[in-house]
Amino acid sequence: MNAAFGSRNGIAYGLMGFPLAFAALPLYVILPNHYAREFGVPLATLGAVLLGARLFDAFIDPALGRLTDRLFARSTAAVLTLGAAAALVLAIGFALLFFPLVSEPGALVIWATAMLMLTYAGYSALSVAHQSWAAMLGGNEAQRSRIVAWREGLGLLGVVTASVLPVLLGLPVTTAVFCVALVLGWWGWQRSVRPVTHMQHDAPATSTESTSVWQPFRQASFRRLLAVFMLNGIASAIPATLVLFFIQDKLAAPARFEPLFLGSYFLSAALSIPLWLAVVKRLGLARSWLVGMVLAMSVFVWASQIGDGQMLAFAVICALSGVALGADLALPSALLAGLIQSNRTSAASENSGLTAEAGTGAYFGWWSFATKLNLALAAGLALPLLDLFGYAPGVRDAAALNALVVAYCVLPCMLKALAAAALYLLVIRTISPTFQASQISQESRP
Repeated sequence: MNAAFGSRNGIAYGLMGFPLAFAALPLYVILPNHYAREFGVPLATLGAVLLGARLFDAFIDPALGRLTDRLFARSTAAVLTLGAAAALVLAIGFALLFFPLVSEPGALVIWATAMLMLTYAGYSALSVAHQSWAAMLGGNEAQRSRIVAWREGLGLLGVVTASVLPVLLGLPVTTAVFCVALVLGWWGWQRSVRPVTHMQHDAPATSTESTSVWQPFRQASFRRLLAVFMLNGIASAIPATLVLFFIQDKLAAPARFEPLFLGSYFLSAALSIPLWLAVVKRLGLARSWLVGMVLAMSVFVWASQIGDGQMLAFAVICALSGVALGADLALPSALLAGLIQSNRTSAASENSGLTAEAGTGAYFGWWSFATKLNLALAAGLALPLLDLFGYAPGVRDAAALNALVVAYCVLPCMLKALAAAALYLLVIRTISPTFQASQISQESRP
């Protein structure tokens, strides 16, 4: 990547991060409540529908990654065409999901399942193509983290907007804003700097094999980084799943405080990204991510000590957790982009015939798969454990609240500690030196 990727290109590319992040909160938070209250669909039925659709979403990501690779082998215009089609599918699915054309209970469940699958398919195709584009731009650690920071920073702005818009202006306006944001995101994306691609017929036959959906797992460095990413992701997803239970039952906070806590969390994450970019320049990507993990563990140890009515303390905890989230959002994807670039450089030096774009989409397809699997595993791990130890929403006895504290604070800390140890042993001591050597080799070229 050349130095031309400044603020203008950063905003142009990162604009698509706004609607992609915007979509997540209505789909995961508002949708169950909307269908239960407005249409009377039982929560157990909704849970089954959401679980099935989420698993479908996770398992199609690797195939979408392979499709993205094939389109990159043609041209960036082909990738942008996929992005436009995926954005259209996402907009239609989103609108029909919240404004169904059927009302009979049985038909409504089938409708919701079909529209969720349509919406998730559009979301995943758009997300994988957009992330792969950034990885294809290359560059050193600071440049890669800056690219990801624009996308994730604008994405956090999308999450904050989506958290207040339905309450203030309602779902029709929220849907309209989302559709407009998708159009603006694609418009900006196609005006941003483009990676250099090579036509598929210019590469030897081995390039076809290189885009196999399983190709990333042939790289030990990818397997190690993915293991760290999944451990850390589950550790982050568990408190995200349980935060409202903690606020309502352990903290006993009035409902009006919930937007304050969530808003401070996401806003702090957005504001912290320039801080993490500065840290990356001094410590590098992997060590900066490790600092973020240590910060998250420290914050959740503090959270385990607070009790009824300590709203100010919890607001500070949310803000500091948001700072740690900024590292989780901006740094792992940049590390993956560096790994892809390093593997590509090694393949080129060995004259293996890999094109510049070979396998990039496959990597991000599996990365997206892991992200969604983390969400499913978090709910599947934390909620049954809480039930096993006697916690249910609204229960206020000491044993139940202690179980909630363990699940919300202690379990994520243990998983974060494992992720931090894995990051140090599997990435910092093994993969990072390879990145550095690859970067030095690249920058020494005329």
